[in-house]
Amino acid sequence: MFFGKVDMNEVAETGNGMFRAGHDGVKRILEPKDKKVSFVIFSDKVLAYVKSAMGYPAIYPMLPARTEAPVKAVLMDLDGTSVRSENFWMWIIEKTTASLLKNPKFSLEEADAPHVSGHSVSEHLKYCIKKYCPGKTVEEAREYYFEHTRREMKEILEGRGRTDAFVPSPHLKEFLMELKGRGIKIGLVTSGLYEKAWPEIISAFKTLDMGDPKDFYDAIISAGYPLMKGEVGTLGELSPKPHPWLYAETARVGLGIEFKDRHRVIGIEDSSAGIVSIRLAGFAAVGIKDGNIEAAGVRSLCSHYCESFDEIIRIKDIF
Repeated sequence: MFFGKVDMNEVAETGNGMFRAGHDGVKRILEPKDKKVSFVIFSDKVLAYVKSAMGYPAIYPMLPARTEAPVKAVLMDLDGTSVRSENFWMWIIEKTTASLLKNPKFSLEEADAPHVSGHSVSEHLKYCIKKYCPGKTVEEAREYYFEHTRREMKEILEGRGRTDAFVPSPHLKEFLMELKGRGIKIGLVTSGLYEKAWPEIISAFKTLDMGDPKDFYDAIISAGYPLMKGEVGTLGELSPKPHPWLYAETARVGLGIEFKDRHRVIGIEDSSAGIVSIRLAGFAAVGIKDGNIEAAGVRSLCSHYCESFDEIIRIKDIF
């Protein structure tokens, strides 16, 4: 299945004009409401043109997705899916933009939500700069972002920060333990940089009394370490969700599942970028409510769309 019931906009061409509907075999071009990716439809294939605010777009084949029960592995997003933390990170983006504007009273608009969650830090910051403070640079914004992040994370770890920052999603522990009991491999996948993602995971497992997450998960993949002056960074800002690489690496390298067995794998996400990432990696995607999947217009890419983990575990054609 390429798409379910489509809730996307039909456009005449991709943003760079590389593909045009009615030319060179292109039948249609569809875009979700958040316009982060264009799906170029031919008679025999679909290509995904992933846009980039940083100037590095990419093109990927999009394969039909299906599941063969029982699945061998479940790949799970962190922010918004396993842990309710999206509001906290959007708050950090808001504080960063306020610092750029030198306006402590600045606040994001509701319409900004699909553009400041689910993607990379630099993508989020680029969006805010373009909309609210043209003339500022991503490099300036990143300095403020990590200044705010490190201060707030230190406060949280020392018991003085926001108590609502990292809250485990309802039924997370029961879901994870059920998967373990059935011998299903579990991979945790996040576009978050290690220094922000790891405290979230530790906090959630401490709350749930589940011990060391390194001992529990079969693989954990993050977007790595930020490139800062005087430090060595890792790849992560130009290749996160909606690109397929985090999910593909978790399954193939982290869990040892070959591409030919991809139909025995599902990914669970609450964000539009994550759903696209799962699908471009070749896996079926299960959407979970309360993220930006519907607002961004990618629900049609989900094989199932559920309200909670206890609903997901009951899907018969998966488990």
